[in-house]
Amino acid sequence: MKLLQAAVIFVLVPTLAQAFDPLTVSVVAGGAVMAWHLLSSDSWLKCRFQECCNRNSTLNFTALKAQLDNRLFGQHLAKDVVLKAVLGFSNNPSPKKPLMLSLHGWAGTGKNFLSQILAEQVHPAGLRSKFVHLFLATLHFPHHDQVKLYKEQLQNWIRGNVSACPSSVFIFDEMDKMHPGVIDAIKPFLDYYEEVDGVSYRKAIFIFLSNAGGDLINKAALDFWASGKRREDIQLKDLEPLLSVGVFNNKNSGLWHSSIIDRNLIDYFVPFLPLEQRHVKMCVRAEMAARGYAVDEKIVQEVADEMTYFPKEERIFSDKGCKTVQAKLDIHEDVVMGDTKARG
Repeated sequence: MKLLQAAVIFVLVPTLAQAFDPLTVSVVAGGAVMAWHLLSSDSWLKCRFQECCNRNSTLNFTALKAQLDNRLFGQHLAKDVVLKAVLGFSNNPSPKKPLMLSLHGWAGTGKNFLSQILAEQVHPAGLRSKFVHLFLATLHFPHHDQVKLYKEQLQNWIRGNVSACPSSVFIFDEMDKMHPGVIDAIKPFLDYYEEVDGVSYRKAIFIFLSNAGGDLINKAALDFWASGKRREDIQLKDLEPLLSVGVFNNKNSGLWHSSIIDRNLIDYFVPFLPLEQRHVKMCVRAEMAARGYAVDEKIVQEVADEMTYFPKEERIFSDKGCKTVQAKLDIHEDVVMGDTKARG
């Protein structure tokens, strides 16, 4: 397309110079240059009016860290791993493979939240961006007898979108509900190939979200608590080997006996720890602030108390994380709004 545009301008301007006066030629040439900027896929002018692909994979590390610190609670390990992984990947001008993260933990611990924050740092429109692609296993791959079709469709979709934008982001949610074999379709795009059929996938980011492995993570967290250790002392080496083996051998993980694991193509298995009541309170405060309400610690405590925790007697960890905080807060809506109005 660009070659065609250049050829038109190259042929048109000399021809006009013979037929018209210099002023006319200058005006037409200027118009041709303007047309070039409008038609070029990544021109600054075109990108002022519509979203363009961010081909520069360098991310704002400070901005990403601030977003994770302010919006993701109780996940010191996930923050640390993802920040280091993304920093190394974005600062590498020629990565050998795409970045592949697999996020594991029970519902409500922040997996979706982190993936959205990361997507927003690559493409500011986040999940609304045409360069960020979210797949839900139960919606996009529901039927067990159509695995072959899903694999073909998935390969075509990824190939086409990475061709249009090398820094595309692909998020696969509900991996624990994915039919075995489907996700292996993307294995060629994750491997250490310079190009696959003329397309380079090395600047793309792939993220898996899964509840699989959550029981292993929760048990490890409970063991740390029972031994008197702080959750902040849990390190990646304490959990990653358990996750990779556990997920590979779990028939309900979506990665059961997957060649993606077998070929060591997942860069990091990122564990999300179960949240304690103090983290649930952080979520309540953040939700109240997001709604424009004054933070009332009495309401914060009441919402946190209404959540269910495990083990049943000790009530250490929230069994739904922060997933139902919004719904719980809705019950207190009238009180919170009245309190906010009273404070002016």
